[in-house]
Amino acid sequence: MIFTDQLNKQLSLKEIPKRIVSLVPSQTELLVDLGLRDAIVGVTKFCIHPPDLRKEKTIVGGTKNVNIGKIMALQPDIILCNKEENSLEIVESLKGIAPVHISDIYNLDDAFELFKMYGYIFKVEEKVSLLISKIKEERSRFQSIVKNQPKRKAAYFIWRNPWMVAASNTFIDAMLREANFSNVFGSESRYPEIDLSHPKLNEADIIMLSSEPYPFKNKHIKELKGLFPEKTIQLVDGELFSWYGSRLQKSYNYFNDI
Repeated sequence: MIFTDQLNKQLSLKEIPKRIVSLVPSQTELLVDLGLRDAIVGVTKFCIHPPDLRKEKTIVGGTKNVNIGKIMALQPDIILCNKEENSLEIVESLKGIAPVHISDIYNLDDAFELFKMYGYIFKVEEKVSLLISKIKEERSRFQSIVKNQPKRKAAYFIWRNPWMVAASNTFIDAMLREANFSNVFGSESRYPEIDLSHPKLNEADIIMLSSEPYPFKNKHIKELKGLFPEKTIQLVDGELFSWYGSRLQKSYNYFNDI
């Protein structure tokens, strides 16, 4: 059987994969929620959902640095990667072990496309359909709540030293729009480094400090409050803005809360 990933690269599988290595945390959680937990044999140290999964699976490294020998020893039928999370060097080193499927996610439609690809590959189409329907229901419910509310302007920090924000052409930017915010760095691309004197910060109604990849804490709110005393500065759950798997079911209730 021939399948296509989100980079339009083909991979050939003789049967439904029964041994999966997942190198992307949000995709690992998605697999579990699609009923594929038993088929997962290898994960990264960052695959923290569900919390007990790493106790029963082989940890093969992080998303940026994997142990090729460990992955080879697991004899996977398929390896699941992501263009942003995993480097080209990692992907190339894995191709001799098993077919590699690469996701490339920038918005909700991309996420749903990935769900459907997994549904087809792992023969869980019905579960995928139910999951997409649930997320769409949550999205519709949230949109009905905010339809008459103006968009607030937001700056979304992902890193400190150097300070970095999420800009356009990212899944976070798409989710900010889903949450009824406009990104003040929408004219820039990807994850630019900025100085705290950047004029765009003065345009923001709210400055968001993400829980990941940098673990922002309350002390960082105090740090920025000293520079922006009139701004709303808030810690936000980075998983609910950047994880594009089944965790999306929880995103819209969270957006309503914030």
